[in-house]
This record gives sequence, structure tokens and C-alpha cells, in this order.
Amino acid sequence: MFTGIITRVGRIERLQPLGPDANHGVRLHVAAGADYLSDVALGDSIAINGACMTVTGLDPGAGTFTVDVSAESLARTTGLDRNGPVNLEKAVRPSDRLGGHIVSGHVDGVGTVTRLAPVGESWNLCVLAPPALAKYLAYKGSITVNGVSLTINQVTDRADGCEISINLIPHTVQHTALGTLAAGSAVNLEVDMIARYVERMLSLAQVQP
Repeated sequence: MFTGIITRVGRIERLQPLGPDANHGVRLHVAAGADYLSDVALGDSIAINGACMTVTGLDPGAGTFTVDVSAESLARTTGLDRNGPVNLEKAVRPSDRLGGHIVSGHVDGVGTVTRLAPVGESWNLCVLAPPALAKYLAYKGSITVNGVSLTINQVTDRADGCEISINLIPHTVQHTALGTLAAGSAVNLEVDMIARYVERMLSLAQVQP
């Protein structure tokens, strides 16, 4: 379980294929810093750009760790198939503050950035979400973009999906990898867990006699 509050911007430094073809996944070698890994053990969960992964290898001296990403996960996420900066968050402890919202680390869909531009001291991020996620997106609702817990400021339904507008404060841009995005960038999206349960309950209520 996560909160969507990024605790480190790491970097995928190397991808190691786990097999000879596309049916196999990859092993990611991620640099995070020795200080970040001081309390991490094999088998721990770390969200990478919003996707929950299991630590399969550790090199605390080098400040790196490895995770194995299946072909299924690669097909349903973005940003885990190439080198570059990534948002990292360790799984929360029961005593931790819930600074963002409840995040499972299970990506619901891949969206496309339509705008990232400065507005005053902040930044306006607009993302086109797939049509299947539109029913979970609401004004002032929560959304996770590449693992970052954010608040939706505007929702616009379109024929090709649902466009959401988000305000990014300078702190968020400076302490996550969202500042590296641009129009056309693909991003991992996870909708609010509570919205999923509400939708399920309402759908069952409609079919019951």
C-alpha cells in the first residue's frame, strides 16, 4: 500500500531481458542512493512510476536495487521499458502519515499528457485518460499520475476519453519526475480506490431485483 507521496526520484540505469522474446519480462537496475536503501530488504515493495514492484536484488554500497517486471506488467504500464528518471515510493508502514490518498500501486490505464505549461508560480498538467476510466474521475477527486497523488481541478469528457486538468505546485515539480513530461508523454494512471468500490456497489444495486 502507498500514499502517492514520492520519496525519491531514482533512475533506471539498465534493463536486462529475462528471456529471448517479448513473452519474457525485464530486470530493472534502479539507482536510488545508499541512504534511500538503508531500510530496504529483499522482498520489500517499492512503487516505480506508480507500479508496485518487489525488490529482487540490493547493492546498498552502489545505491541500486533490482526488480523483475513481467511482460504483462510491461504491456499495461509505461516508462518501465527504458532508462530514465522514475518516481519512487516505499510501501507505507501502519504508523506513517497518509499524506496523499490510498494507492495500491496497480496501474489502471495509460494516459497521454496533452499540456504541461507554467501558470503563475505553478504548472498546469492536462492528461487524456482512456474512456474506461472516465467514470472514476471527478472534480476535486484524487488521481495518481506516475505514482504521484494529485487532485483533479477540471474534468472534460471527450469522444476519445476524459481529459483532466491538474495544478502542480513548484514543490511537486522539483521533487518528482513530472517536470520531465511534455505533450505526448505517456503516463501511468491509478484511479481512486474508493471510486472503484462505489462504482461496483452501484452496478450491483442496479441488477438486483
